[in-house]
Amino acid sequence: MKIIHYIGIALLLLAAFQSCKKDETQARLHPADAVKAATLSLDKSSLILSKATANDTVLRLSLVQPDFGYQAAVTNVIQFGRKGDNFKTVKEVVLPNGRSAMGFTGYELNSYLLSLGVPTGEASDFDVRLKSSISSKIAAVFSALSGLKASPYASTSYLYVPGAYQGWDPVTAESLVSPTSNGIYTGIIAYPEANSEFKLTTERNWANSYGQTAPGKIAYNSGDNIKAPRAGNLEIEVNTTANTITFKDHSWGVIGSATPKGWDADTDMKYDNANQLWKLTVTLVAGEIKFRKNHDWGTNFGGANGTLVAGGDNIAVAKAGIYDIVFDLNANTYTLTKK
Repeated sequence: MKIIHYIGIALLLLAAFQSCKKDETQARLHPADAVKAATLSLDKSSLILSKATANDTVLRLSLVQPDFGYQAAVTNVIQFGRKGDNFKTVKEVVLPNGRSAMGFTGYELNSYLLSLGVPTGEASDFDVRLKSSISSKIAAVFSALSGLKASPYASTSYLYVPGAYQGWDPVTAESLVSPTSNGIYTGIIAYPEANSEFKLTTERNWANSYGQTAPGKIAYNSGDNIKAPRAGNLEIEVNTTANTITFKDHSWGVIGSATPKGWDADTDMKYDNANQLWKLTVTLVAGEIKFRKNHDWGTNFGGANGTLVAGGDNIAVAKAGIYDIVFDLNANTYTLTKK
């Protein structure tokens, strides 16, 4: 009988605990609780962006914090979207905790708006709102829309790739380029080994960086070191709007009787991302060379007198020596300079 008595007490205590737990949940998340969204104000509704004001603060916003019905830490995110698109494509900017005002430079705002795929040199209409959340389990609330008309300008922006392949130095790191500052950056990096680690920085210092949170996913000022999936020249594409990173093989090399490996294998070149040139310093013997992509004859170039020809004749190397080779696909030219 004592055992039954103890079991009964235990069941009563469990029921009381569950009742308290439910009461606590209801006190905090009761549907009747008033949830008041933040209010957002912009100091102007129309502006023309230009390189001349890139470093100036061109737009300021102020907000009144939301009220979820009880005290909680709130994450506020500014969302930029094209007018009428219902934020299907969105650029998000996280506000520092507790901030009730914030300003954007011309460069920052221009980059945000271009990431939405709008044209340059003409006015486009945008919707701006504030997204406020306290937990992934509780629905976010949104401020009323604010309208903004702005004319972005064409510009080039960069991400830098410090990592183990070059000594973790942002000052000398290779760069990824976004020709229109639309948030999509590409470049080609030569990694000496698989799983070579690196990060992405917004400037040539460690003030702000992107790390990896999951395969193919990155986060601003968060995450672990990113790892190259394999050795060799890899083309990297980073999308800072979608927070993604992808890799694919992209290599050019020289092959031929004049090269160290003959016609059996390529001697890989290195890509100069800033100038969009493939370069190599190599010892050649008298003979012939060609350029080919990804160690395959499917795409190759020959030529003569400094002009590239797709699938063209072998390029003659008259004398043995150390050569600086430059391969320029944009100008369709090559140079062999004997040192």
